[in-house]
Amino acid sequence: MAQPDGKKIFFENLSGAGKAIAVLTSGGDAQGMNAAVRAVVRMGLYVGAKVYFIHEGYQGMVDGGENIKEATWESVSSMLQVGGTVIGSARCKEFRSHEGRLKAAHNLVQRGITNLCVIGGDGSLTGANLFREEWSGLLGELAEQGLIDADAVQMYSALHIVGMVGSIDNDFCGTDMTIGTDSALHRIIEVVDAIMTTAQSHQRTFVLEVMGRHCGYLALVSALACGADWVLIPEMPPEDGWEDKMCEKLSATRSRGTRLNIIIVAEGAIDRHGKPITSGIVKDLVVKCLGFDTRVTILGHVQRGGTPSAFDRILASRMGVEAVLALLETTANTPACVVSLCGNQSVRLPLMECVQMTQEVQRAMDGRRFEEAVKLRGRSFENNLKTYKLLAHRKPESELPVSNFNVAVLNVGAPAAGMNAAVRSAVRVGISEGHKMFAVSDGFEGFYKGQIKEIKWADVGGWTGQGGSLLGTKRTLPAKHIDKIAEQMRKHNINALLIVGGFEAFESLLQLYEARSAYEELCIPMCMLPATISNNVPGTDLSIGADTALNAIVETCDRIKQSASGTKRRVFIIETMGGYCGYLASVGGLAAGADAAYIYEEPFDIRDLQANVEHLTEKMKTSIQRGLVLRNENCNENYTTDFIYQLYSEEGRGVFDSRKNVLGHMQQGGAPSPFDRNFGTKISAKAMQWISKKLLETFRHGRVFANTEESCCLLGMRRRALVFQPVVQLKDETDFVHRIPKEQWWLKLRPLMKILAKYKTTFDVSDSGQLEHVVRNRPKESDASVAM
Repeated sequence: MAQPDGKKIFFENLSGAGKAIAVLTSGGDAQGMNAAVRAVVRMGLYVGAKVYFIHEGYQGMVDGGENIKEATWESVSSMLQVGGTVIGSARCKEFRSHEGRLKAAHNLVQRGITNLCVIGGDGSLTGANLFREEWSGLLGELAEQGLIDADAVQMYSALHIVGMVGSIDNDFCGTDMTIGTDSALHRIIEVVDAIMTTAQSHQRTFVLEVMGRHCGYLALVSALACGADWVLIPEMPPEDGWEDKMCEKLSATRSRGTRLNIIIVAEGAIDRHGKPITSGIVKDLVVKCLGFDTRVTILGHVQRGGTPSAFDRILASRMGVEAVLALLETTANTPACVVSLCGNQSVRLPLMECVQMTQEVQRAMDGRRFEEAVKLRGRSFENNLKTYKLLAHRKPESELPVSNFNVAVLNVGAPAAGMNAAVRSAVRVGISEGHKMFAVSDGFEGFYKGQIKEIKWADVGGWTGQGGSLLGTKRTLPAKHIDKIAEQMRKHNINALLIVGGFEAFESLLQLYEARSAYEELCIPMCMLPATISNNVPGTDLSIGADTALNAIVETCDRIKQSASGTKRRVFIIETMGGYCGYLASVGGLAAGADAAYIYEEPFDIRDLQANVEHLTEKMKTSIQRGLVLRNENCNENYTTDFIYQLYSEEGRGVFDSRKNVLGHMQQGGAPSPFDRNFGTKISAKAMQWISKKLLETFRHGRVFANTEESCCLLGMRRRALVFQPVVQLKDETDFVHRIPKEQWWLKLRPLMKILAKYKTTFDVSDSGQLEHVVRNRPKESDASVAM
């Protein structure tokens, strides 16, 4: 996995020997904090540093004593799946005073700690930066008071700080997602899905109030994820007269036959004059104006509780490792930084730049400069708001542009959670752009049989939260039936095609492109959205459906591991799906805390299996009680799940016993996760806008004619950007025999899993985050907005 520029550095060059790192969680708790603590501790120990827990946040740092304890490898076992923070968090008034910080400095110097990893919100990180700036002065005071000697002042002259943002609110500028946000969205969507069934039964309206302080992110994204009728957020208060508009919208929705309404209110929602809009006010308004049976549900601290999602575990583990690398590389002149996520990439940003930008948002809101506040929140937030407005509020027929174009949408390949959200988004954006939308049932099989019908705005209501494929999907490729497909295109005058699917969809698009020379009907704009649990489509880092499958794997692994609690030592061998692609096994292994994950992309032999058994045996004798081994279904034709289970059973005899479990199609089912709902919704909206643009570009002499490579594309997420890539150019990047891309980004995460499982391995850090500066608004072409 050498870098394109040939630069390859291993962190063996970045030794932590002689360094002491302390980790603390401060402010409000968030799911995933424990995963971050675990990663910091294990990575720190791995590089030879001493690592300390600071219990109860800054209060523990001020109080010292038993609150600052040295961490061991075993002390972070079994905490990956636990919500909240096991080392405690507290808000500390004393640390805000100079005397409190002086006590904290003394407690750190006594233990030789000069590297701090702070997991918290903007207040916690601002406090850490102030502490760093005062550090040399504090040491001088301690020396004057005779509490430390001159050697200590010299030896511990600089305090290094790296922050990770742990907050469910996602209100910190500079990162696409904060630790805990995705889990909070899971809690909200679980409640909304449950409420929808009871609301439908009684034809009720539900007003849901969600957390977020002065940030409307949770409200906005959950409204997108459940297709709410109305959302109220502090960054974009409704125009005066919103009460009548909202009631008109609710009434219109009911008149189309819908049996329920969902309104989501952010706890900090205000009107244009700064007056709070509460869930109670909204309920009274609906009852008074419409007479609808209306109920209020305030979610409260439920959103902060529960087990972290797969996304949060992976994010926190990546950030924790990145934080240790940042501390190892820091110098006395390096500013305090925050490790964060941009698209799918780790980045390091100057802490105070992020804090100042975050404070600017609040100043803009206080000054009623709401458009500016939305922009300052970042392009991801802005795109969420635009997409929500596009999908939730239907323009009157008289206001719609008239394009006279017909666009067909179909699903191809195996079903994946989030496909329906993508179809709903495509249909509604297409109608908003003035197109006539057609739905094709059962993929290309339905296409050549003529199962094509117009689909309207109301037809896709309630689709966002549905799993599987409501259009129906088949693996049939178009090549054998190309003449009949061309005939159906001619018959229905199809001017553009949107395909949502996995590897079969990619192959289908290639076949359609290659058949253009023989069939003019295929010379139209065509776009594909990757949707497969296997995440094996070239040209994209992530696929719709993969996050839902990961969560299914992680939840099952948690339950399976828990089933062994209180019993003797046990190892579980678990088989995941994915074809020849090891994404689910590898990333699921990282999120579930696996000891090993066997995949096709990383060949292994009997010696590797033996080494893994011996490693687990050693760990079982000294500390852990449960082991977890994941195996991709096609990783090796001879080393089957049964073979590995029997090998572990035999070689572990007397130390541990083994169990096996094949997860099967449960990975494909279930309601889509918030991430998949929003990823599907947003990339589908972007694809439809691209299709509209291409239709206008290629419309000449009364017809559409598009035969260039650029008119047949896959929309994928690559590192930081959503990119339209001609499918023909992706052929060289693809292993068609094994149906996988030749290069896969997530292979770089595998050493993290091994390090966190106590294996000695090499870790390529050339791809780790570099210190950058906060950019107010990234250029459009680099807008990933992928992290919802």
